[in-house]
Amino acid sequence: MRLNQNTLLLGKKVVLVPYTSEHVPSRYHEWMKSEELQRLTASEPLTLEQEYAMQRSWQEDADKCTFIVLDAEKWQAQPGATEESCMVGDVNLFLTDLEDPTLGEIEVMIAEPSCRGKGLGTEAVLAMLSYGVTTLGLTKFEAKIGQGNEPSIRMFQKLHFEQVATSSVFQEVTLRLTVSESEHQWLLEQTSHVEEKPYRDGSAEPC
Repeated sequence: MRLNQNTLLLGKKVVLVPYTSEHVPSRYHEWMKSEELQRLTASEPLTLEQEYAMQRSWQEDADKCTFIVLDAEKWQAQPGATEESCMVGDVNLFLTDLEDPTLGEIEVMIAEPSCRGKGLGTEAVLAMLSYGVTTLGLTKFEAKIGQGNEPSIRMFQKLHFEQVATSSVFQEVTLRLTVSESEHQWLLEQTSHVEEKPYRDGSAEPC
């Protein structure tokens, strides 16, 4: 999605930056060779060329919005640190329901095992939910998660998502959040510390 190409979201634990071609070879492509991540994300292994093509589609397609998740502590503690050295995962929105443009499917991946269980995924999802509501005009979110991925299911439930469906065929559960006025206020409170900053040419510097 071109809309977020110049957007950086700075939180306490994570920094969200647009997914650029520079992120592909050094970390992203290596992550997606992992059989565990392929299983958790229901992904197929791609060649490097295919991964570049996928990155371009994320950047250009109007029905996809993605941010790369950086470790904020690492990114800010090391002046001049490259984004690639601070990458821990990604967070995505799919806007594919033609009948309901206010619905987005959200997913998050913390690919670095050492960074899991520390709240990075939670803050990344909260920042993306807020971005989806305030910038993309979304009012409903769904998350489809593998039945065996209990940590992810628990995380979304803590963020007020409720389970609405189970698919034995795909072995996944669907959770949904409807952003009522009270939920919107709660979301604003949870993300009041998140700053939106300009991001240009992959050259945003740590603050």
